[in-house]
Amino acid sequence: MNVLVLLGMILFFLMTIIGGKKGARSFFAIFLNFVVVLLAVLFMNDPNLNPIVITVIACAIISCINLFYINEMNSKTKTAFLSTLITIVILLSFIVILTDKAMIQGFGEEEIEELGIFSLYIGIDFIKLATAVMIMSTIGAITDAAIAISSPMYEAFYHHPNISRKDLFKFGMSIGRDILGTSANTLFFAFFGGYLALLIWFKDLAYSLGEIVNSKIFSAEMITILCAGTGVTLIIPITAWISAFYFVKTRDKKVAQT
Repeated sequence: MNVLVLLGMILFFLMTIIGGKKGARSFFAIFLNFVVVLLAVLFMNDPNLNPIVITVIACAIISCINLFYINEMNSKTKTAFLSTLITIVILLSFIVILTDKAMIQGFGEEEIEELGIFSLYIGIDFIKLATAVMIMSTIGAITDAAIAISSPMYEAFYHHPNISRKDLFKFGMSIGRDILGTSANTLFFAFFGGYLALLIWFKDLAYSLGEIVNSKIFSAEMITILCAGTGVTLIIPITAWISAFYFVKTRDKKVAQT
């Protein structure tokens, strides 16, 4: 049996046993997200289409899959989805400027030898492409943080329906502070694991610390991590405020109707 099929079956079995129907939906959501990313890459090959616009649309669809398909349509996922979109828009304007000023688009000199036989005149703006990569790299962490805050806030509101908006917001911020450190470290170790071979290569080439930090490929990845960390940090107060506002407003509306 193919190793990939076997590992996929093991993952599906474990996610179904532990997560039930939601775990099974989470498993299929992986493949749906893969299809969305693949279609986004294919559309980016069209020089008449803006890669940033395609990425924003893809991120919105990925957010819908991760939130509405897995957790269904409810007040928790609605607030998490709105918070995700707001954070992506804020982060997008920041990343566009940063990518242009830092000049991290394109390929580093460490990659030139492997790409020497290919033409780099592909008709795509590399600044927009680098921006698209950064946004796509942050969407998973942002949606994860959003639902991780919105869901316990809803549970707190459900069990304490008379809680004030201010106290509910403080509760959401307290949860956000707890997950912030682990989320940032997850992003860091994801980079370290993916580029461990590159770091070993730097050592073999006797790169100094300054040369490593100033290499384009290393700088691009570190900036991506920092942007992702910025997105995870921003999503915390945004989700806490939107959730507190929405839950309390819904309660007050029901009280006024009765």
